[in-house]
Amino acid sequence: MSRFRTRTRPPVALALPALLAVAFLLLPLIGILTRTQWSELGEHLTSPGVVEALRLSAVVSLWALGLSLVLGVPLAWLLARVPFKGKALVRSLVLLPMVLPPTVGGVALLLGFGRRGLLGPWLEGTFGITLPFHTSGAVVAATFVAMPFLVISLEGALGGLKQSYEETAASLGASQVRVFFTVTLPMVAPGLIAGAALTWARALGEFGATITFAGNLPGTTQTLPLQVYLLLQDQPEAATSVSLLLLAVAMGVLIALRGRWTGTPADRKAAELPPVAEEPAPTAAAEPSAPAKLAEPAEPAEPTAPDASGAALRDGGRWPLHATVTGFNRLTLDAEPGTTIAVVGENGAGKTTLLRALLGLTPRAHAELRLGDTDVTALPPHKRQVAWVPQDGALFPHLSALANTAYGLRARRVPRAEARARAQAWLDRLGVGHLAHRKPAQLSGGQAQRVALARALAARPRLLLLDEPLAALDQTTRARVRHTLRTHLAEFGGVCLIVTHDPVEAVSLADRVLVLADGQTLQDAPPVEVTRHPRSPWVARMLGRNAWQGTASEGGLALAAGGRLVLAEELPDGVPALAIIAPEAVSVHRERPAGSPRNVWPGTVREITALGSRLRVLIGSAEAPDLVAEITPDAAAELGLADGVRVWTSVKATEITLVRL
Repeated sequence: MSRFRTRTRPPVALALPALLAVAFLLLPLIGILTRTQWSELGEHLTSPGVVEALRLSAVVSLWALGLSLVLGVPLAWLLARVPFKGKALVRSLVLLPMVLPPTVGGVALLLGFGRRGLLGPWLEGTFGITLPFHTSGAVVAATFVAMPFLVISLEGALGGLKQSYEETAASLGASQVRVFFTVTLPMVAPGLIAGAALTWARALGEFGATITFAGNLPGTTQTLPLQVYLLLQDQPEAATSVSLLLLAVAMGVLIALRGRWTGTPADRKAAELPPVAEEPAPTAAAEPSAPAKLAEPAEPAEPTAPDASGAALRDGGRWPLHATVTGFNRLTLDAEPGTTIAVVGENGAGKTTLLRALLGLTPRAHAELRLGDTDVTALPPHKRQVAWVPQDGALFPHLSALANTAYGLRARRVPRAEARARAQAWLDRLGVGHLAHRKPAQLSGGQAQRVALARALAARPRLLLLDEPLAALDQTTRARVRHTLRTHLAEFGGVCLIVTHDPVEAVSLADRVLVLADGQTLQDAPPVEVTRHPRSPWVARMLGRNAWQGTASEGGLALAAGGRLVLAEELPDGVPALAIIAPEAVSVHRERPAGSPRNVWPGTVREITALGSRLRVLIGSAEAPDLVAEITPDAAAELGLADGVRVWTSVKATEITLVRL
């Protein structure tokens, strides 16, 4: 981006009111600065009354901050994370003290907590607590007007935090409370700190609610703002000096907050170390010990641990899957241990919803789930032993790669030293052990995905769910990580589901391909079968095939998009079918071919794209659906192909594969 920006002269109609607004805000502050008697500033600020009021203000504001943190942090989380009826009303109650006149707030506090209020007599009679005209009353008043600043700041930070971090932590075995304290709070620390600073500053300057509810008693409730009010009557010069002190505190808080507490902790530290360059995939020559690592356990032997229902493991580390999913997704899924299933389908087909249903994280679908001998349907996500790796990996930015990998083990109460040893072993197995102390922001995309995979496998899940784990990687890195993933899925004792849009991933990683359409199973078969006989036009196109839907009629196929296709295979009239045409089976000519092809159409070249050492040519025709042909660059040059060039295409009837629908 250029460092030189075009400067636009603002219209006078807008610039003049803006300047007046700045002057309106600035003039009172200048008044304090110009009328302060600087020679007597020290004397005014060290007088006994001011020192006592300052001490009391510090006590009251800090107690108000503590009370706001105890009450406001859970309230902010509730508003940001939990849907419930009346949320708008609760949020309005939070904002009310910010717009309510402070004296009215004081009156409301008297009627609620005063000696004749709704709760005051009970507090006094049961606990002997009297809030009005007591220091505790000043704390309550300051908390009432200041806590909304904390709640609003923290709710905004929570709203900007992707829930995939919290959901991933839950899938690793962490309870909601543990997730909150180990993932959520550290990641929203900037918003929490900003809200806490504003809350403390507001509590320090509270006046109206304090004087109305707690009174103005020296040494008991007379805080610094109240001291200013009294000094104005007898010593206006001293009042100006104390006002300058409060002004300096407020400005100091704002200056400290400006730009300091924005972004996540990882964002602020990302520049400390550059990301490590991606390394080549391990080979036998480069890493002779690799086969040994796969043959021998690289982690310490697992102690007998309780399973999700509390009983000892009885499955011998092998966990078949049975799931019946209802709701948006309607399907039954059975798989033996060690099976990898690629889940494919168009956008909106229900792929991610299926994964979230198995995790127990969505109301759109419900899964009756059995893993091994254990029915986990009624268990919360953190007790299901179902690990999830979302598309972005969701590595916790405030933790190192080692701490990320050990997170699931620590959540299941494995001792710290043992958890770190196992985590380091998994990182070593996936070739990123030397990056154990790096933060996620200091890792390349491929390294981060391997750490995310190590974290999921280290948690010893019975079901592993991968949501497009390689989608964000470049082609070279994707191939390396795919090699690593294939190696470790081969020895996984549970079932793995991989959502993908990449046909190479589906074919190379999976034992089965599950094709979804509108939440239901359209096809569930080995990759070879799906490749040869895809039952969905979308899957066929994903695999690089031309797929035309139609209805069998008189020895051919009447295409749904118009036109007719001559077939070598005959189907009964009226049978719906899908014609699959490989791009390499499509011939391209500049003149109408005179040979044996029975399917010939004129068309126009719409697009030419490179695919490895070959070219894919998209050809549109008024007599047939769009057709993709695959030819060599030499053939394209010989034909003089370019966008807009008129051509003829032909397909032999024997080159067409027919799939009944």
